[in-house]
Amino acid sequence: QVQLVESGGGLVQAGGSLRLSCAASRNIFEFNTMGWYRQAPGKQRELVATIGKDSWPNYADSVKGRFAISRDIARDTVSLQMNSLKPEDTAVYFCVARDVWQNDYWGQGTQVTVSS
Repeated sequence: QVQLVESGGGLVQAGGSLRLSCAASRNIFEFNTMGWYRQAPGKQRELVATIGKDSWPNYADSVKGRFAISRDIARDTVSLQMNSLKPEDTAVYFCVARDVWQNDYWGQGTQVTVSS
């Protein structure tokens, strides 16, 4: 079983920054893809950013140029640096990992609230 534990969420003013981290219970190099999704109240869960084994990132259009995903294989963590935050970025952010058999593993989520 895989455990993913997110941290780093909180309350920030618009224009501010937060850094989310996701710690995996297994070597993250075992996963084909890791990433972040978010879910705002009353909305569907949506992709924020992913990173593959080749470390090539993929971003939702709404966060391009503001967010940056990275991974630390030595620490088995994936991070999401969020800059220039907007109120519409308010959501619960979930870490996800997909293994070679296309199984998805999810963290419990961390709340990000951006005040205007």
